[in-house]
This record gives sequence, structure tokens and C-alpha cells, in this order.
Amino acid sequence: MRGFGTTLDPRRGRGRLARLSAGASEVLTELRAVDQSVFEAVASTHAPLLDRAAPALTNVADRSKLWFGIAAGLSVLGGARGRRAALRGVATLAATSLIANQGLKRVIVRPRPDRGLLPFGRNGRRRPTSSSFPSGHAASAAAFAYGASAEWPALTVPLGALAGAVGFSRVATGAHYPSDVAAGYLLGMGVGVWGRKVVPIPDQPVSGSTGLATLDIGARPDGAGVTLFVNPGSRSGTGTRVIRAVRAALPEVVVVELRPGEDWDAVIRERGADAEVLAVAGGDGTVRTVAAAALDLGLPLAVLPAGTFNHFAKDVGNHPLGRALGAIRAGTAVKVDAGYVNDGLFLNTASVGAYTDFVRIREKYEKRIGKPAAAALAALRTLRRSRSLRLRADDVEMDVSLLFVGNGQYLPQGFAPRLRAQLDDGVADLRTLDMTTGLSRWSVIWSLVNGQLWRSPYYEVTTAAEMDVELLDGPVRVARDGELGELADRLRIRVDRRALTVVCPGPGPRLRGGRRPDAGQDGGR
Repeated sequence: MRGFGTTLDPRRGRGRLARLSAGASEVLTELRAVDQSVFEAVASTHAPLLDRAAPALTNVADRSKLWFGIAAGLSVLGGARGRRAALRGVATLAATSLIANQGLKRVIVRPRPDRGLLPFGRNGRRRPTSSSFPSGHAASAAAFAYGASAEWPALTVPLGALAGAVGFSRVATGAHYPSDVAAGYLLGMGVGVWGRKVVPIPDQPVSGSTGLATLDIGARPDGAGVTLFVNPGSRSGTGTRVIRAVRAALPEVVVVELRPGEDWDAVIRERGADAEVLAVAGGDGTVRTVAAAALDLGLPLAVLPAGTFNHFAKDVGNHPLGRALGAIRAGTAVKVDAGYVNDGLFLNTASVGAYTDFVRIREKYEKRIGKPAAAALAALRTLRRSRSLRLRADDVEMDVSLLFVGNGQYLPQGFAPRLRAQLDDGVADLRTLDMTTGLSRWSVIWSLVNGQLWRSPYYEVTTAAEMDVELLDGPVRVARDGELGELADRLRIRVDRRALTVVCPGPGPRLRGGRRPDAGQDGGR
């Protein structure tokens, strides 16, 4: 019997290693032979349709023009689901392209195939100078197809077929060996799978969702009785375009343009006193200001999408603009919750800590580089420079980097909460994130990378109808619906259930995937 102290013959170990190396070499040689034979078979095939279609398809896929065009079409024609599919598809493509072209191609150098076998019609393209492995076209195709289809499964077959055709065209035009294309497909799908773990797709509402009863507040076919408050500068002039659309569709609507330097709250309450419905077109901050007036005046609120993200308008089903205008005509509405921090209204989210730093940095750069790019820059800087925030809640003291408060439960439970299964559950979604030490910061980053933030000991989630939070290090800035507010050293958080009447298409808001909030009982939280 061999014990722990037995001396092994090193020659036996070297022999096994040599046999494994020889076996691997034989396998690689065989794979190269198969790769070459398949390439030669495709390259030497002369067919008029293939000779015309393959170069055309590979040309239109250059620099991902094909996929960006499809993304634009989905965004314009596909509604909310189309926009989500386009965003995930493009984001997955961008990450994959970076890995393939700036990473793998610089590390793995493989010559391009010999194009001597190609028919004349397929041999006119300039020969690429980068490494053949992996195929960047195939990687981008698979990445976009996987990402977009993850958000909209009906796209799986057409986008998958198109991605397959792009990959085949790369072999048919002599740009790649088949194994280059296969590796590109695997890379693109791998990044897509990783993306779903990092930013999950919420596909189930929370347990016990009840839906929203539709109210009849009176049809207004020409908009009579509606006063619309517009921020003309919202989203680079979108407010002005909304004014034109409203005046064409609802000529009796009274339009009030909110000007910089005015006391918007005073203007809204004065001009809205004689209205029967208050309407608003602007960003989430403008919407919150008009919503507060609607609550005080006891009037319904109609939200028209005119901001950058239009979170609340999308949640109530008023995006795109035509849906909101149709709801005003029909006179349909629902009652939704109103969230408060220290009696200051918020409709979507409120926070203290890292998010206020995020907002401050984003606002500093958004006029120079645009809001989405500024948001990405702010997120990176905030993650790198997270500050400690000491607080006490329910007699428990803790050090955190962020306190997030949602008006209602948000999905997913982990990173990037972005959907609400219902708008009248009567609770605040409370989340804390601790990145105050080097260990916690790297742990959180690792949890984000592997899509397991909800399991991290540095991330906590709970719900409550109301809660008091004491900030032990002194006053900090409060953010509501993406805008910075006052300094506070105590947060009195509450949710008033079904306090706000919101005009929206019947029979009530749906999840942004198209499902009603009551569709399903097995929660995703």
C-alpha cells in the first residue's frame, strides 16, 4: 500500500505528461484539418446567389451597422419591449466587441485563410489585417442576437438565423475559418449569459400582486378641463415637441410653459387651481413637482413622457405619448401609491449616500456629454470613491454606502432595480449597500460580476410601510426621483397607499414586459 511518504518515480509523471501533450497535438492537428477542409469546401462552392449575397451581408455587418440598424428599428417600432431588447442587445455587443477585438485578437495571432480558392465575385474585399481568431463579426452577431432575444424571445429565431448567416458569410468571403466563427459565437453567447446574471430580466411579479382597478374620471375628447405644465428644455427640447402634439390632438388643453427662474411650485398651484386634471410633460423631477400639487389640490394627474428616462410614465403605461393622450380622451385612471421622505414626495425612488454623489457628478457632466454618458461616468466614479454613511434604523446601527428607498417593491432584487410589479402595494422597498471598506468593495464588485449581489452579506433588502432612519454623522443630501434635495439628519419614510389618481390607459398599468401585475403568483423576490 502506498503511503503519504512514498517516493514517486518522476519519469512516470513526465511520461504521462508527454502522452497527454502528444494526444492534444493529434487532436489539434485533426481539428485544423477539418477546419481547412470545411473552409475549402465553402470557398470553392460557386453559386451566383452565394456570390452576391455573402459579400453584401458581410459588408452590411461591418462595424455592426446591421445590428445598430435593427436596434434602431426595435426602439422606434417595438414599444417598451423593443427598446429593452435593443438596449440589451447593443450593450452585449459592445462588451463582446471589446473583448474580441481589443483582447483576444491581440493575444491569439492566427493568419487569415488563403483566398485563392474564392470565386472572383467573392474576392473583391480588402483583406483584413487583424488576427483571424476569433471572428469579431460572428461574436457581435451572436451577442446582439442573444441579448435582444433575452428581452424579447420572439426575436430568437429571426435574429439567430441572421447571426448564423453573417457567420457563414465570413467563411464564404474568405475572412475566417469555420472555427474562428464558432469561437466568436461562443464568446458572444457567453457574454450574453454573463450579462443576464449581472442585470437579470425580471420575469415574475412579486407574490400576491393584486392589479389596479380602473376609474372613470370622465372622457375629454378635446382635452377641456386639462391644464398641462411643460418643461420646454426637458430632454433637449422634447417638451416643445410634446406641446405641438398636444395642441393638435387635444386643442382645448391649457398649456403652461415652466420657465427657468420661476417659482414652479407657485405657478403650478396658481394656474392649476381652476383645472379638473393636471398634466405634466417633463423629466421625473418636473413630474414630482406637479404630482405634489395634484395631491394637495385633490386632482388627477396625467403624465406625458418628455424626459430622458420617463420612469414613472413608463410604469403607468403612458409611454409612448399617444397612449397618454388616448387615456386623457377616454378618461381612464388608477390610484397609485405616493412615497414620502420627510414629507417630501417621491414617485419612483429616494436615496442618501452614494446615489447623491452619483447625481451630483452626473449633473456636472450631462450638459457636456449627454445624460446617459454622464450617468455611466458618475457610476464609475461613485463606485471607486464610495463614502461611509453611519445610520440607525430599528435600533440597529450600521455603516453603509447607500440607502435606497423605492416607492413600492422593485425588481430585480439584486443589481439595477428597474421595474415595479404593482404600483399600489403600500410598502417602501428599502435597500442598503456597504462598500465602506476595501474588503466590502471588492466583495460587492465580485457579486456584481457574477450576478449574485442579492446573496452578498454587504447588501440588504427589506420592506416597510414606514420607517425612521437616523443619520449619525450629521446631515446628508437627500435625492428624490433623481434630483438632489435638502440636507437632513433624520429620514421619516412612509408610503401613502393609493393616494394619487393617475390618468393612464385602461384596464390599468402592466409590467413593462406587457403582463398585467396580477399575472402570476410565484414571486421573483
